[in-house]
Amino acid sequence: MAASAADGRDPGAPEAGHTPDPQRWRALWVTLVAGFMSLLDVTIVAVALPTIQRSLHASAAQVQWVVSGYALTFALALVTAGRLGDALDRRRIFLLALSGFVLCSAACGAAPGITLLVVARLAQGLAAGFMAPQNSALIQQMFRGAERGRAFGFFGATVGISSAAGPITGGALLALASGPQGWRWIFYVNVPIGILAVLLGRRLLPRTRRSERGRVDATGVLLLGLGVLALMYPLVQADSGGLDQLWWLFPVGAAILAVFTWWQHRLVARGTQPLLDPRLFSTVRGYAVGAGIGTLYFVGFSGVWLVFALFYQRGLGFSPLWSGLAVTPFALGSASAAVVSGRLVERFGRLLTVCGLAGVIAGLGGTALLLRFAPLHTAPWLAAPVLFLGGVGSGLVVSPNITMTLRDVPVRMAGAAGGALQTGQRLGAALGTAALPGLFYLVLGRSHDYRGALVTALGAALVGMAASLALATADWRRDRHTHRPRRTCPEEVANDPVHARHT
Repeated sequence: MAASAADGRDPGAPEAGHTPDPQRWRALWVTLVAGFMSLLDVTIVAVALPTIQRSLHASAAQVQWVVSGYALTFALALVTAGRLGDALDRRRIFLLALSGFVLCSAACGAAPGITLLVVARLAQGLAAGFMAPQNSALIQQMFRGAERGRAFGFFGATVGISSAAGPITGGALLALASGPQGWRWIFYVNVPIGILAVLLGRRLLPRTRRSERGRVDATGVLLLGLGVLALMYPLVQADSGGLDQLWWLFPVGAAILAVFTWWQHRLVARGTQPLLDPRLFSTVRGYAVGAGIGTLYFVGFSGVWLVFALFYQRGLGFSPLWSGLAVTPFALGSASAAVVSGRLVERFGRLLTVCGLAGVIAGLGGTALLLRFAPLHTAPWLAAPVLFLGGVGSGLVVSPNITMTLRDVPVRMAGAAGGALQTGQRLGAALGTAALPGLFYLVLGRSHDYRGALVTALGAALVGMAASLALATADWRRDRHTHRPRRTCPEEVANDPVHARHT
């Protein structure tokens, strides 16, 4: 190692010669606002689907693409966008993507029919996918040492809160903009916020240093895109029978990703810059484990919001606003814990994730039991404090896991690493949002029992979270038994002779 505990230097300390950007905290808030918008748009539209369907006279299969199409193109762009940011200029890619996101939001709001709305949503998801990995990469670039943990704490809070806040935000906007065309404001609200973020970003965001730039692996882009598309397309078509008709795409996608992995190893052996360096998973301490924890967690985390919306709106007759208010305690708990956890992660490390996952499982499990057995007129409100506990747990999962997964990644690889991490999360989210509502409808169709359908779907979500907890616990126990420092020094990868040829 270039630096270790033996030489008395803290691996988390700022690197020698690094001059902090005086605008870094202001620039961080610009990226967080943009990231919040892009991730919020994954869930905020779900509560408006019935209104959109009636307003545009669309079929159920057509309107589902308003949500699933966005998720698909979002996931397809992430790794390639991250590598382009590393190779070209993160600031430029971020501002172009944010501008495209604003334009597409306006196009979605103005769409006269379902076809143009779906096309605009596909383009909006692509723009969001190009923007998202620049957020974590810019944090890597602007912050060092303990400040990086704090910055990732805010970033993790943004990821967690944006997903949980979608239902309440969508419900509130629909309540304020009443009428058959009120759903358009779910998209229009992005426009003024996005324009302001673009203007501030031009002033505050730093450019990528030329020494960090490199080439883009076009073959890798094609292989990874085809592999992710093959895995996600059956999931986004789940409501239209995609899992039954397109199941064969799963082994095809796995085979393409295996070829992609072989190709990346080959490029490394030849001393050429790959799209996604495989040594991120083998050399950078915590990256592989963190990516696995995030993927498994998002299988359960992302799907529960659609299940809650179905239960509250169709089972209990709640309006979109009241449906969103019923799950607001989770968002509040997540927000409060995520910001604090950014300061605690340096002290407690993976133990924080373990405790958080246990809290989420207890919170969602307790909520499922209350909604199953408590009187219906009081159950949603009795569940509020238990949901808050689950939200606190979530705030201790998402933020610390992102911090521990990305903080040791060399800056010049930060975009691709952040894109790969979020690709895993998007795949997990796609699986959860396809499987959990599907399971809900399956049980409901057989028993006509909304409570039973809810408990079954939440139980499936808890299985994914329990798998994530098992992985986090194993990593925590391994660290305790080996007495190794939680982090690998970034210079360990940066001084690799093959990496040296890349700069």
